Amino acid sequence: MDRTAIEQILPHRHPFLLLDEIEDLVPGVSAVGIRTIPADEFWVPGHYPTQPIFPGVLIAEIMAQVGAVVALTAHADHAGKPVYLAGYDRLRFRRPVRPGDRLRVEVKLTETRGRIFFFEGKATVDGQKAADGAFLATSAE
Repeated sequence: MDRTAIEQILPHRHPFLLLDEIEDLVPGVSAVGIRTIPADEFWVPGHYPTQPIFPGVLIAEIMAQVGAVVALTAHADHAGKPVYLAGYDRLRFRRPVRPGDRLRVEVKLTETRGRIFFFEGKATVDGQKAADGAFLATSAE
């Protein structure tokens, strides 16, 4: 699924649509999202300027966007509606992510309670874990 297809599902747009593609998707179950980290984004000059690293909060946002794709594709009538991040548990950053890296984000839906979705996520670069944790989100009515 390319960026155009992702825009049919998520309401996010540039500069905050952080997914380049969805590599694998099982609606309502799991997805793998890809983001190649560009060297010309707004955060590069100021986030550790001599050795820029991709901000952890943006890795967390990518996990949330992949989770939203999982949740929204399970219900076609919800496409384009907001899914709001509600919290993270045990989120850990394991290695720096730098410009030029290809970030692979795997997200699995672990539970649904009404409009609340519970996820497990993992981000890797070249097979090395960059971040992992659990998070929850809620859909708009």
